[in-house]
Amino acid sequence: MHAYDLYLASRSPRRRELLTQMGIRHQVLLAPEPPGEDEPRLAQETPADYVLRTARDKALRGWHWLQQQQLPCLPVLASDTCVSLDETIFGKPRDHDEAVTFLKHLSGTEHDVRTAVVLACPPVPGNTSPILIERVSHTRVWMRALQTAEIEHYCNGREPYDKAGGYGIQGPAARFITRIDGSHTGVMGLPLFETLGILELAGVPIHD
Repeated sequence: MHAYDLYLASRSPRRRELLTQMGIRHQVLLAPEPPGEDEPRLAQETPADYVLRTARDKALRGWHWLQQQQLPCLPVLASDTCVSLDETIFGKPRDHDEAVTFLKHLSGTEHDVRTAVVLACPPVPGNTSPILIERVSHTRVWMRALQTAEIEHYCNGREPYDKAGGYGIQGPAARFITRIDGSHTGVMGLPLFETLGILELAGVPIHD
């Protein structure tokens, strides 16, 4: 009997908080990450395909790491988020200038936020590859027109730099958002409806 029921392959405090709120006992599993910046987008790859591929890569990387470390064989949950406007993907900004550029592009727009969730489950007997259960959440976001001064002020803090598109709906940037159509928790980085559906399929317990 373990004190947790799955591994979370993420260092995001927001994802940890959401899982804890839902009564999902978990342990963070941080596999070594490949060097470099955001995963490059493949030719002809849609934002939905891109974010699903990157989330799948995270889940598989976590799965292989737990095998290498001989950790208890439990499901590995991974998630990734991308913001897109007219098929252009906005990842996590690398610096102040890029964060400002992202928000200037997104200012006054309707844009899309997609979050993919992938659960890598222990394989069936006789197989070595994990079973993958995957979902993608799609949310439409309306951002009001922003003044250059407020973009600069926002980007002078640390808030934009670990978030797709350079903003977080649950923080100070909430005042930029006038409307969403879809999953609020999906924009935060872990869509709970899709996540709970995956965990139910996999038989992962949820504790009150």
